[in-house]
Amino acid sequence: MSHLQMEESPSLRSPILVAAFAGWNDAAQAASSSVLYLINGWSARRFAHIDPEEFYDFTEVRPMIRLGPGLERELEWPSNNFYYHIDHSLSRDVALLLGIEPHLKWRAFAESVLELVRQCSVSTLVTLGALLADAVHTRPVPLTGYSMDPELAARLASRRIAGTRYQGPTGIVGTLHDACRRSGLPAASLWASVPYYLGTTPNPKASHALLSTLSELLDVHLDLAPLDEQVRAFEKQVSEAVASNPDVAAHIRELEQRMDAALVEGAREAEAGELPGSDLIIRDLEDFLRRQRQDGEGE
Repeated sequence: MSHLQMEESPSLRSPILVAAFAGWNDAAQAASSSVLYLINGWSARRFAHIDPEEFYDFTEVRPMIRLGPGLERELEWPSNNFYYHIDHSLSRDVALLLGIEPHLKWRAFAESVLELVRQCSVSTLVTLGALLADAVHTRPVPLTGYSMDPELAARLASRRIAGTRYQGPTGIVGTLHDACRRSGLPAASLWASVPYYLGTTPNPKASHALLSTLSELLDVHLDLAPLDEQVRAFEKQVSEAVASNPDVAAHIRELEQRMDAALVEGAREAEAGELPGSDLIIRDLEDFLRRQRQDGEGE
């Protein structure tokens, strides 16, 4: 039984499939926000989805009640939706997958994605991810990436995207890449490191870094101007929040110095020092950002 539900069968030209999943692979919502930005910016058209029934524990990710037209109550299930964008100024079309990391049957889920890959003659898969790390909000977003495809690996290296030798637990992104490797589909994974001390605060700066690199990697022009203003506002708000806590500010300055020194020496990662507990910093930032929102609503 196929879990892939095709709503339309668009004629696409060797499309690139860009995918992101909310959950373990999506610190600060940086990856999922990136794909959502493309969907909205392109007014991308939904054409397929994966039936969630076999893949989720609905006590963990519960369906949502929404009020529809005429106050009609509608049930919204966890979604994994596919969209497409056709632009004849580009050499290839783009397909997008915005989803939620499943709880169950990961191999069957990956096979559902590959089923769409085969039906639409997808030429390349690129997944986006984000992880909490000892990054600093005042510095460029550290990016890592990998690909088993020689051409994609060379493109990552030419853009100074650090490789990874990570070994350990993985998520649906790792499972999907293993399925691509087995099926012979060229694939790449691109990850942004976001400051751990910001917790789950949405991070448009990380999304901007992912999208600008994706644009270069795939030779697809992306208009990121609307995101630039979000990045400036984000940096300003976080800097003000950090400055209001001298202890936090001092520790972040120390981390900045360590990172800068490591960059001078040519290192790709700085060794983490002792930082104050993330719960304290997150609480201070959440209080500050809440006040900012309340002030803005009162204007």
